[in-house]
Amino acid sequence: MTPSRRLLLLVLAWAGAGAAASVGAAQAGLGSAPAQALAAAWWLAGAALLAAALADAWQALRAPPLRLERQLPGVLPVALWHGVTLTVHNLGTRPLHLELFDDYPAAWAMEGMPHACTVDGGAFVSLAYRVKPDRRGNAQFGQPHVRVATPWGLWQRTRRLGPQQAVKVFPDYSRLLGQTLQATDRRAPAAGAVRKRRRGEGTDFRQLREYRQGDSLRAIDWKATARQRKPIAREYQEERDQQVVFLLDCGRRMLASEQGASARDGGAQSGGGQDAGEAGSHFDHALQAVLTLGFVAQKQGDAVGLMTFGGAAGGTDGRWLAPAKGRAGFDRLLAGVYDVQPDESAPDYTLAAGALMNKLSKRAFVVLITNLRDEDDQAMRSACELLGTRHMVLCASLREQALDRAAAAPVAGFQDALRQPAAMLYLQQRREAIRRLGLRANALVDVAPGQLSAALLGRYLDIKESGQL
Repeated sequence: MTPSRRLLLLVLAWAGAGAAASVGAAQAGLGSAPAQALAAAWWLAGAALLAAALADAWQALRAPPLRLERQLPGVLPVALWHGVTLTVHNLGTRPLHLELFDDYPAAWAMEGMPHACTVDGGAFVSLAYRVKPDRRGNAQFGQPHVRVATPWGLWQRTRRLGPQQAVKVFPDYSRLLGQTLQATDRRAPAAGAVRKRRRGEGTDFRQLREYRQGDSLRAIDWKATARQRKPIAREYQEERDQQVVFLLDCGRRMLASEQGASARDGGAQSGGGQDAGEAGSHFDHALQAVLTLGFVAQKQGDAVGLMTFGGAAGGTDGRWLAPAKGRAGFDRLLAGVYDVQPDESAPDYTLAAGALMNKLSKRAFVVLITNLRDEDDQAMRSACELLGTRHMVLCASLREQALDRAAAAPVAGFQDALRQPAAMLYLQQRREAIRRLGLRANALVDVAPGQLSAALLGRYLDIKESGQL
C-alpha cells in the first residue's frame, strides 16, 4: 500500500501551515494566546489528517469487490501484433478508481498499457492493448496488477487479480500461403506444355468415363463397355499414398544467422523472432521450409512426418512425429514443432539416420535439413548411404551468406585483407566436403536460408511428376 498524491499534498499543506504558524507565533510571542491558539489548531489539523489516513488505510485492507477477465486466443502467430482485452467487473456499490497493468511475457513488445479508469458500482469496463510475441514456444500470462484507490483517495493498494493463462506461440501460418500458391500455379497445365507421366498412372483408379480419342486401349473397361454398349475407359491418377519425412537438425549449426555469427540477424529473435521471414536464424528458415513443404505434401495426399536430432527437443533420438495424412497430419506436425528450439549440442548424423531407419519401414522421401561444414563429409556420407538403402534421400544444406559477402567484398583495409582469404578458404573447403559426399545433383540442395522453401518445393514436385519415389 502506498500513499496517494492527494495524501502527499495534504501532508505538505499541513507542514506549510505549521511553518506559517511558527512565524506568526514568533512575531506575536511564543507564550501569547494567539500563538497557543495557532499551535493547538495546527496539532488538531494534524491529528484529524492522521485519523483520516488511518481510517482510509483500514478500508484498504479489505479486498476490493472486483472480478477480472482476460480475452486472448490460446494460439498466437509469432512476430505479429495481437489484441488482448481485460474486462474489470465492479461487484460493489461504490465507484472504484483504479490503474491496471497486465502481466504479459516480459520479452514481448507491448502497446497500450497501463490503463487508468473508473468503474461504477455494478458495472464493468473493457480495456484493450496489444502484444507481439518475440519467439515460438510456450508463454505465460500472469495475474494482472490492479492498483485501487481507497474510498477517500488517500492510499493506493496494489493487488493481483484475475487468471493466469498459458498460450502457445506458433510459426506464422499465413507465410505459407505464398509458397502454396506458387506450388499450385506450377501444377496447373500451361498451353502447349508436355505433361510428364506421373507415378501411379495406370495403377491408382479414379473413375470411369467415356473413351476418348488418344486413350490407350489398355484403359478400356470391357465389362463396363458391354453394359453401356459404348466404349468406357478407366481413368487413373498419380499415387497419393506416399510418405514425406523430415530429418531436422536442432544442433548448434542451426543457430547461425544470415549474418553468420549468432542466432540473431539484425535484431531478429532467436528461434522465431522473424520466423523464417526476411531475417532470422537458419533454424527459423528450416522450420518454415518444413511447414511449407508439409502443407503442400498433405494437399497432394502424402503422409507427413518429422524427426529432430542434435538438440534437446526430445531425448537421444529427438522428437518423433510418425507420418500422417490429411489436414490432421499437418496440424499434428505444426503442433509438434512450434516449440522446438536449437541448442549448442553437436549433431550426430549417423545416429540420427539409424534411429530413423528403425522407425520407418515403408519407403519414404527423407529430407535431411542441416548446415554442412567441411568436417561433416564422412559422417554425412555414412548417414546418407544408410538412409538410401531403403528411402529416397534429399540433403538440404543452408549456406551462410555472410561468408559469401565477405569473400566478394572489396578489400579496403588490413582487416578486410585478412577476412576475405579466410572466407574464401572456408567456402572452398565446404565445397570439397560437399563433393566428397558423393551425392547426385538432384539429391542435394545447397542454398541460402531464404531460398530453402522454394528449393524444396521445386524438388518435391519434380519427384512427384517423374515418379522416382
